Amino acid sequence: MAGGQTIIEVALDDSQAGWRLDRALAVQVPTLSRERLKVLTKAGALTNDGGAVRDPAVKVKGNERFKLAIPDPTPAHNEPQEIPLVIAYEDEHLLVVDKPAGLVVHPAAGNREGTLVNALLHHCGGSLSGIGGVARPGIVHRIDKDTSGLLVVAKHDRAHEGLAKQFADHSIDRRYLAIVSDVPRFAEGAVDAPLARSSHDRKKIAIVSEGKGKRAVTHWRKLKDLKDAALVECRLETGRTHQVRVHMASIGHPLVGDPVYGRTKKAHRELLKSLGFHRQALHAAHLGFIHPVTKDRLSFDSALPSDMQELFSALGV
Repeated sequence: MAGGQTIIEVALDDSQAGWRLDRALAVQVPTLSRERLKVLTKAGALTNDGGAVRDPAVKVKGNERFKLAIPDPTPAHNEPQEIPLVIAYEDEHLLVVDKPAGLVVHPAAGNREGTLVNALLHHCGGSLSGIGGVARPGIVHRIDKDTSGLLVVAKHDRAHEGLAKQFADHSIDRRYLAIVSDVPRFAEGAVDAPLARSSHDRKKIAIVSEGKGKRAVTHWRKLKDLKDAALVECRLETGRTHQVRVHMASIGHPLVGDPVYGRTKKAHRELLKSLGFHRQALHAAHLGFIHPVTKDRLSFDSALPSDMQELFSALGV
């Protein structure tokens, strides 16, 4: 450590001869994204015996040695808080959290504390090497406050960039378990309907005409018939805000307990009240992706949380 920065030595490999400098650096320094390395190089943070090397596009010989000065991550604006977390997986690059219902993912107006980000800042401590130079967890996707289940979080730029690309390519395998109102007539189906902010209520998401919103596709299949309800699995081809909730409501099967997009059936009202079930019956049960650094295929499953399991049992035929 020297003056608020960490100096690391970077030795290129003969096999990298003819590569762009930034590409070679990205291989040798896997915790930093190529974009971050470009910024550091242009700022004069990369040096060799001849001084600073500022052109990230220069072709390398493959046997060079450099020193790279990486500024210490600046502290995040949010405070670390000791909030219990269920960690499904963790390594030096990322972690997978099994989020409980009721926990907000990211601080915002009205929720500055008590969020998943606050909990992760405490849990990770000094293991966050920084997203864009800030010591914060890289939230690649979100789950609604009152939805439970699996969420992947990056610890550094390289992991964040790799995961974000997979989400953009729609190659992440995400499957939700939902308890919906009424029993669908068909065993399975798909909803392909673009989504955007509602023009009537900006807090809600609505299906809009082609070209006015973002494409959204949900594949669903019925797993179990229940009393005036059903357990369904929803596989996301895209991942838009409130996608499952809006799409299932659009085909006449809103999520049981959904206070925004559903109207509680009379048959369910007393049951939900007696169970103290006050949220949409939605759980992110499966998450699969390619590890952005090791390139291993990772897959995780999360069982229904106790409140949804209790609701499922109570609605059993």
